[in-house]
Amino acid sequence: MESESIRRMGNACIPLKRIAYFLCLFSVVLLTEGKKPAKPKCPAVCTCSKDNALCENARSIPRTVPPDVISLLFTSNSFDVISDDAFIGLPHLEYLFIENNNIKSISRHTFRGLKSLIHLSLANNNLQTLPKDIFKGLDSLTNVDLRGNSFNCDCKLKWLVEWLGHTNATVEDIYCEGPPEYKKRKINSLSPKDFDCIITEFAKSQDLPYQSLSIDTFSYLNDEYVVIAQPFTGKCIFLEWDHVEKTFRNYDNITGTSTVVCKPIVIDTQLYVIVAQLFGGSHIYKRDGFANKFIKIQDIEVLKIRKPNDIETFKIEDNWYFVVADSSKAGFTTIYKWNGNGFYSHQSLHAWYRDTDVEYLEIARPPLTLRTPHLILSSSSQRPVIYQWSKATQLFINQTDIPNMEDVYAVKHFSVKGDVYICLTRFIGDSKVMKWGGSSFQDIQRMPSRGSMVFQPLQINNYQYAILGSDYSFTQVYNWDAEKAKFVKFQELNVQAPRSFTHVSINKRNFLFASSFKGNTQIYKHVIVDLSA
Repeated sequence: MESESIRRMGNACIPLKRIAYFLCLFSVVLLTEGKKPAKPKCPAVCTCSKDNALCENARSIPRTVPPDVISLLFTSNSFDVISDDAFIGLPHLEYLFIENNNIKSISRHTFRGLKSLIHLSLANNNLQTLPKDIFKGLDSLTNVDLRGNSFNCDCKLKWLVEWLGHTNATVEDIYCEGPPEYKKRKINSLSPKDFDCIITEFAKSQDLPYQSLSIDTFSYLNDEYVVIAQPFTGKCIFLEWDHVEKTFRNYDNITGTSTVVCKPIVIDTQLYVIVAQLFGGSHIYKRDGFANKFIKIQDIEVLKIRKPNDIETFKIEDNWYFVVADSSKAGFTTIYKWNGNGFYSHQSLHAWYRDTDVEYLEIARPPLTLRTPHLILSSSSQRPVIYQWSKATQLFINQTDIPNMEDVYAVKHFSVKGDVYICLTRFIGDSKVMKWGGSSFQDIQRMPSRGSMVFQPLQINNYQYAILGSDYSFTQVYNWDAEKAKFVKFQELNVQAPRSFTHVSINKRNFLFASSFKGNTQIYKHVIVDLSA
């Protein structure tokens, strides 16, 4: 009886315990819901009223500024850097004054989130630049004060000039402190055209583990190829572009002995390669599409071509030619003409002069304004000789030489705005840049060039370069300055005993191939950098 009473009393206690538990839980919920976050107190370094805050002698931007602040002033503080999101959590801020401090650097996203900001002042600080798009997202901005800073008006500030040109905000007049040509110039008066912010450079892209003498590029069946002459292995190495790996890879080769030049020429979609060798004779190969290999089709007469040093290919009217510069004491620099089945000897220019280089170009002579074909022969025994094409005889005729230019190893030409220039390479003494004046070439510029065997002009897009190699020092890369009408030095390359520089363009990529007689053949990528980005 007693146990039954105890059991009933225990059952009666169960609902009482549940009620107590829920009452306790409910009270916790009420307390949690009723608790509101404490309003941020005014930072110790600031003086705050309902809508305003004044901060002085602070070591950094405080993070506990009341969120309802409309106007905020920082003055006489010790921090010199303002980082990203420095004013996050102030959605109502309309006026921000950061004045009379020592601010040197502001991050790009310093003012992110200040969509209500109307007036911004960074006056009287130590700013030399501002990050691009620092005012992005400040759609309500109507007034900006940047006075009293030491702005350096270089490419990093070009964006500000562009922004000033289209912003609706009122910006107080500000001035440049540098560079010297812009000192005290009003930034508001500058134009984006005043900034030349595009620079280029040649960046190392690939090393090919073999020496080389000459490098040529050619198009064949809608693809681009590179052919490299290897003197020690006696090979012509053909490269193609690997679209997956984004590098140049081996395509094929022609094996010979002491190869100095591998010159491609495409006639009516058929590829031929003229292979010049110091020993074993020189030959012409044809690309057999069915056999997918190169087949020798012709020998070049060994009695005339004894020691070939350079080959140029060219087309006059509808006829294809190539010329071989022979550097032996008993050889003949000779022009060969395509007759539909092969190349035959067309003209021997001269013998016994030990020619080192031949250059084909077109120049005009008064009273004619049309350009006519010319050849310039460089020789170790005489000054460079200029030959002019005679339409009547279909031969090149000796016209003149280039005075006061003994010991010229090679001549290469380029054009700027219709004017014809030549780069003359000298191993001892000064190499030269000369300009065609109508009847002769005239001195434009001299470059010290001890140990130089290549002075190669190259045009890549709208950039005109000249690269001066040396066996004793760094290779010097020059860029054409249109205002000065001269080359200016802008880069050095470390190439051992360079012998040729060749521009190769593939898939909108531009490369510079540098041959080396003593080291690896090097490939550089032509890089365009926008300093204002």
